[in-house]
Amino acid sequence: MVAGQSTMVEPKPRASAAQRLEAQETLGISTLDPGHRPPTMPPGRHVTIKVRMLDDTEEVFDISQRASGKVLFDLVCTHLNLVEGDYFGLEYQHHKMMVWLDLLKPIVKQLRRPKHTVLRFVVKFFPPDHAQLLEELTRYLFALQIKHDLACGRLTCNDSSAALLVSHIIQSEIGDFEESQSRQHLLNNSYIPDQMALMDKIMEFHSKNGGQTPAESDYQLLEVARRLELYGVRLHPAKDREGSKLSLAVAHTGVLVFQGHTKISAFNWSKVRKLSFKRKRFLIKLRPDLNQSSYQDTLEFLMSSRDCCKVFWKICVEYHAFFRLFEEPKARPKPVLFTRGSSFRFSGRTQKQVIDYVKDSEFKKIPFERKHSRVQHSRSRPSPLSSPHAPKVPKESVSGAPGDRAEMDSPPHCHWKESVNAEDPSALRIKGSPSIQRNVGHSEDRPGSGAEPGPARQPHPDHLNTGVVSNSPHLSAFSVNSQGVVNGQKPVELCGHSPDVRQPSPLTSPLLNDAGSVRTDDEDERFPTDKAYFIAKELLTTERTYLKDLEVVTVSFQDSVGKDEAMPDSLKSTIFTNFDPLYKFQSGFLREVEQRLALWEGCSNAHIKGDYQRIGDVMLKHLQGLKPLTAHLQKHSEALVELEKACRGSRRLEVLVRDFELQKVCYIPLNVFILRPLHRLMHYKQILERLCKHYPPAHVDFRDCRAALADVSEVVSQLHGSMIKMENFQKLLELMKDLIGIDNLVTPGREFLRLGCLSKLSGKGLQQRMFFLFNDVLLYTSRGMTATNQFKVHGQLPLYGMTIRESEDEWGVPHAFTLVGQRQSVVVAASSLSEMEKWMEDINMAIVLAETINGPTSDRLASSLTDNKSLTEDSCAEAESEDDLMASRTSLERQAPHRGNTTVHVCWHRNTSVSMVDFSVAVENQLSGNLLRKFKNSNGWQKLWVVFTNFSLFFYKTHEDDYPLASLPLLGYSVTIPTESENIHKDYVFKLHFKSHVYYFRSESEYNFERWMEVIRSATVSASHTRILSRKESHPY
Repeated sequence: MVAGQSTMVEPKPRASAAQRLEAQETLGISTLDPGHRPPTMPPGRHVTIKVRMLDDTEEVFDISQRASGKVLFDLVCTHLNLVEGDYFGLEYQHHKMMVWLDLLKPIVKQLRRPKHTVLRFVVKFFPPDHAQLLEELTRYLFALQIKHDLACGRLTCNDSSAALLVSHIIQSEIGDFEESQSRQHLLNNSYIPDQMALMDKIMEFHSKNGGQTPAESDYQLLEVARRLELYGVRLHPAKDREGSKLSLAVAHTGVLVFQGHTKISAFNWSKVRKLSFKRKRFLIKLRPDLNQSSYQDTLEFLMSSRDCCKVFWKICVEYHAFFRLFEEPKARPKPVLFTRGSSFRFSGRTQKQVIDYVKDSEFKKIPFERKHSRVQHSRSRPSPLSSPHAPKVPKESVSGAPGDRAEMDSPPHCHWKESVNAEDPSALRIKGSPSIQRNVGHSEDRPGSGAEPGPARQPHPDHLNTGVVSNSPHLSAFSVNSQGVVNGQKPVELCGHSPDVRQPSPLTSPLLNDAGSVRTDDEDERFPTDKAYFIAKELLTTERTYLKDLEVVTVSFQDSVGKDEAMPDSLKSTIFTNFDPLYKFQSGFLREVEQRLALWEGCSNAHIKGDYQRIGDVMLKHLQGLKPLTAHLQKHSEALVELEKACRGSRRLEVLVRDFELQKVCYIPLNVFILRPLHRLMHYKQILERLCKHYPPAHVDFRDCRAALADVSEVVSQLHGSMIKMENFQKLLELMKDLIGIDNLVTPGREFLRLGCLSKLSGKGLQQRMFFLFNDVLLYTSRGMTATNQFKVHGQLPLYGMTIRESEDEWGVPHAFTLVGQRQSVVVAASSLSEMEKWMEDINMAIVLAETINGPTSDRLASSLTDNKSLTEDSCAEAESEDDLMASRTSLERQAPHRGNTTVHVCWHRNTSVSMVDFSVAVENQLSGNLLRKFKNSNGWQKLWVVFTNFSLFFYKTHEDDYPLASLPLLGYSVTIPTESENIHKDYVFKLHFKSHVYYFRSESEYNFERWMEVIRSATVSASHTRILSRKESHPY
């Protein structure tokens, strides 16, 4: 708050809240010094203004008429001893609607009759996670707001959720459950409409909250409330263009649309280009979405008046600035002659500034009073050991040894730490600072001038002991055993978990785990510098991703499909009896790797060689234990074949599998997940090869690494033959889902070679077509306007007897070449010289392969082309001209939903191609780990968990997330190093760019920087087919 002199007229000096009410015990902790002076009052005649607080008390403030709204607001915050006042606001009734007090305007210009106006002090900005509220007083005020919203009917929910919320409120007010007292309290106080009908359920929940302090009850109340759909939502009535009644609201994520009390749409800030209003019309202008065929640029909503439009527009501007910007936006200079549009801007600190201010400031802890609470705790006095820098836990005191809390420092210059407990790798983690969630969408751009949060340093493993967890909120037996329901979901699911499943701390929101706070300093710290450490770190990060991929099959697929009767028992046995033992075995291996890395990166021993600074012994032990499971690994290819046969035999199973692949957790094709254990062996081999190359022969870890390399090479050699076949089989199955008009693409002896875009020359000129090259035939297709976005086969060119020649001069088309078959000739053009060379080289190689097949195979596909039994070039022209019309008539009725982000579709949109060699290289070059991401026009770096696989980067908030927030297909992108003119003054930064889309990524070390550059280049630079023969001879499988 602003320091200065106060001119408030009071009979005597204002005391603290507890002193005024003669509180005998400390009922809460606030951290604003009671001697802090209120803001300076401007001169002028004074008026008295009433403000109703969240506990329903009214306070009178004497203030100058010429004072701005901020002066009054600061007086209220000073009166409450409130540090995090920026989450709150003052509202008043103006022309039968509630409006917010503008902090920049003089009060006299906003309140027509100040003496007769009562302002309400209420919560204005609701953060996505209450753990971002660092002060107990702030959480108490938020709990009062929830209590008020429940009572007035603004926060609606189902009966179980309502009863659960009320149980935490009365736990805070009267303490532990005692039946007669609890019943009488509910009879005397009304918390929700129709409370009598839910009294028994409320008392049942209250009986399970035993032992919770008022602060802990506040925390649990907010934990339940934040999961409700209407949490923090203020509905603004509106209508759409058709006149349907709707409601608009704004949240930290963006603008929401409700119908009644049901959210029907949401527009994330990342997708919103501009918000504006014109008279009664509220306009939302969206960014183009390349993934949607039907794109609407501007959405229009009709509100009851211009004032309603302006009020809602203002709060949208403020929400966007508060949650998305680094600092308060600067005022625009006033025009000399004319004004255009509103000059309104957000005034105050952003959420990032509030968090940094509270963390970086030293405050004296003083008591505050809980008006409705009868509970008094002797332990409520603040501990002298508690630190203002530590995340505030919802207890009324924080005590313990200095080692009981997580360290809070800025991140180092080029290293980050993974929080791994040496004693228990599944221990709960508490991050250093609360953070701001950035809405990561699928859009490749960002809104306006909003800046992003960067990463926060994680606590060191040495501090991750039980002392940290003991300071977390008390988790009641109810939280674990008898969970209520929030809008059909379990509201306290975070609190109750199976003991053998790793979960984050209840104090740590997913927003706080890895992606969040902003990097402000670049400090050096003692940290392992040996290259072997970073190789071992890569083993850890990729193993985490591998285990999550196994969970897709062992958990998600088994729950969604495996329990259905349509799945044959033989298929269940083949898949789950092979995956379950492997998943259990890999889980133990991951724990060992986490323990070893935690010891390796210990701060006090960072530069001292020790027995724990090696990884070969752990890998050798793992691979020796993996040998008995080799039989299970060999059956993974059988599972792929059996799954395909079962889907062909059962329509219901086919639909179940297809629907599962559309779920977020199945971020790549299911067949790839089934082959993951085979791919992982190759990753182990590569890691061990790098370790053996790095270590001198005399190194203590060299012998174990070499022995482990021999073991994994032996297993790989046993699976060599089947792996080649399964890679090709999997790719043919995947292509079948992208093609319409072909049934038997998977036939013995067929090999996939390349797919991509070429322009086919016809009577209409050059037309974009997608070509698929196999070792016996070349298919060309186009994407019809269907609900599935699949590619319709237009024709085939048998490779037997085909010749190929360049024809750029002949047709006057750049990069053109002619394919001359036995029945027809086709002229095509590539997008570039390099693309033409790769296509010609691969087609020539395919022609040679076709000659080795016994006799012509042109009839192999001809008989399978649906509705085009004898498809020739003459009939192709007619089929092409009617393709869109036919697709719109038939496909919409009988085709099922289909992913639009497969490799085929990316090649179509970016006019490029990819070969089977590229797919094999991508399988070998999978990588995952933490990266900092920055957009072209932003100032902040955001820490994300990034997984590279299947030619794409997948972005997560943490490695514990079940599915990615967004993905970035890399085909067509270029990877370079930023130039000096780009002003990226950081180490280990690489740049991804495609047309106008530019992303910067920052890695933690030189080794990681080189690895990310290596694997991304493998996806952005397509290989030619000259490597096919060498692949078959020297491929690791």
